Amino acid sequence: MPIMANVMDDRIYQGYLFDFYGELLNEHRREIYEEYVNEDLSLNEIAEERGVSRQSVFDLVKRCNAALSGYEEKLGLVHRFLSVKEQAGEIEKLSAAADSADMKRIHTLAKDILREL
Repeated sequence: MPIMANVMDDRIYQGYLFDFYGELLNEHRREIYEEYVNEDLSLNEIAEERGVSRQSVFDLVKRCNAALSGYEEKLGLVHRFLSVKEQAGEIEKLSAAADSADMKRIHTLAKDILREL
C-alpha cells in the first residue's frame, strides 16, 4: 500500500502521484489516467469515448497505479512533499500568534512556502 494512502482519499493521492510521476507514463497511459484521476471521468465514460471495453480501461488504470506507486516507493517525492507541506503549515500556525519581528518573519516565510507548494 502507498505510504500516504492511509491518510488521504485515494483519488487525491492518485492525483499527487500523477502530478509527480505522470510524465513517466507513455502518452496513451498518461491521457487515460489523467481522464480518470484529474477529469474524474468514470471507467465507462473513458471506454465509450475511446471505443474500448471498460475492463481494458480498468486494467490500464490499475497498471498505472502500480507503476506510479512503484516510483513513489523508490523516490518518495510525494511523501516528502506532503511532509514539508505539513511542517510548513505547523510553522505557520505556531508563528501566527507570535509578537516578535523574527516570529512574524517566520510566519511570512511559512506562508510563502505553503503558497508555493
